[in-house]
Amino acid sequence: MAIVFLLIPVILDVSQRWKWLQRSRELHHTSNNPVPRLGGIALAAAFLGVEVFIAVSSPDGRANMRDHTIVILSSLAMFALGLWDDLRALGAKRKLVGQLLIASAVYFAGLGIQKFQIPFTGKVLDLGAIGFLATVIWLVAMTNLINLIDGVDGLAGGICLMLMTLLAYVGHQSGSFEGLVAGMAGAILGFLWFNFPPARIYLGDGGAYFLGFQVGLFSLVSSQKGTVLAAMVAPLFVLALPIVDTTLAILRRGLRGLPIFRPDRRHLHHHMLASGMSRRKVVLWFYAVTLIFLIMGFAAFLSRGALVPILLGVSALVLLLCAGKLRFSRGWFSVGRVLETSLGMRQEVQYGLSITRWLALEGHRCSSVEGLWSDFIFTARKLGFCYVKLALADGERVWQEDPGAEYSNSSLSATHELEGGRFGTLELKAPTCPFESPTSARANCRRWGSSAANCPCVADSHLFRILGELLAEGWIKAAGRCAPEPNTALAFSTRPSRLLKPTPADTRPAVSEGAGSVAASGHSVRA
Repeated sequence: MAIVFLLIPVILDVSQRWKWLQRSRELHHTSNNPVPRLGGIALAAAFLGVEVFIAVSSPDGRANMRDHTIVILSSLAMFALGLWDDLRALGAKRKLVGQLLIASAVYFAGLGIQKFQIPFTGKVLDLGAIGFLATVIWLVAMTNLINLIDGVDGLAGGICLMLMTLLAYVGHQSGSFEGLVAGMAGAILGFLWFNFPPARIYLGDGGAYFLGFQVGLFSLVSSQKGTVLAAMVAPLFVLALPIVDTTLAILRRGLRGLPIFRPDRRHLHHHMLASGMSRRKVVLWFYAVTLIFLIMGFAAFLSRGALVPILLGVSALVLLLCAGKLRFSRGWFSVGRVLETSLGMRQEVQYGLSITRWLALEGHRCSSVEGLWSDFIFTARKLGFCYVKLALADGERVWQEDPGAEYSNSSLSATHELEGGRFGTLELKAPTCPFESPTSARANCRRWGSSAANCPCVADSHLFRILGELLAEGWIKAAGRCAPEPNTALAFSTRPSRLLKPTPADTRPAVSEGAGSVAASGHSVRA
């Protein structure tokens, strides 16, 4: 705790002076103010400090040196992977590959799930090659579970504090790493002083990966010296809410045709914030529910797994009671309607992914951001939007399908502040649709009198939100290829320093469909 209290003010001061240490705010982030994402540095330093203290003060009380070496090196490797992403975005696929490599290295270094005891029978199975797969899945899953819930100030840190408390007791009973785990609990407690709402510093991917990986690693080490079922199931009770949240996210994205690793703002804490709850109230609500599951985790371990069936039933009851108290979750129980809605918009979402990828690639071919604007309007119109307004550092551009139309209560609208305003502020509107589903809208709707047979339609608010986010992300990726320097506000006059294939602005084709116009700086250009 002392190490964290000493280091975080230094990290905050350095982050304030060196702006490049603060990665740009992304579309799915909920905080409006720039907050450093380097809290993991203080936790990693505390981890090393505790290890040195234990080595000097009690060398005979340490576990065998091989396990310590594996734990230290692999934990720091996972932290380094996350820190790299904090400083410069790596992308979901690269991060997953890195996690798989680190988890595989842990197994081949001799630390993995080798045996499994069948509950209630006492029979122990030798897993053989399956142990490698089980070890990798366990470590990678724990790593990402903590990262996924790190969306509200203090949430991931508080849950990790409860996990470390449980694992310190488990480690004490099995005689492995209890001092190191207790030291990490103290480090997290100190970190929460700076991270509790309103946060002054975030865990970042470095800190979230570091803590999540350690949760999986410490429970793995303890399971080898005791009952596998009890040592590894107990932390799962504490992680009940993150597991449910992650499962819902995978189902939601998979049914709608979105990449399952794509971040969004539809997690449980996002829903609670959108319902009007304050950040502090959301965090305290999660703490209270997780504390109930922490007690269940202790009960599962102390009973050596005998109470697991009963505890699972109680867990399901607690989750159902919590879901019933939250208004936004009541619609989830209409499984048939949820499936129909999600599958109905799948084709439109797939189309949106394809055309926004094309927009991102067009960033390589544009000679300026101004030249990219016409491609952006083409993409927006194909997705079914009728009004687009983009404000950059040197002005704004406006396009609408029908120049004389008034879009008010009968329209869906959304505003996106792109990477904290660096890539501009985007306002989107689309007409509401009289048809009930995206499928019927695509087949029958002739939006605003258009005669185009393939005229798309944003049929409901859910589809509008998804397509709007895809369009905003496509603009960020496309314009990001033109951005000259990091942390520089984008302008329509911005030109890339290097082009793959220069295309003079006066030879670029204008948008020829529709009767819209682009209004900018007091003049209009027919599109």
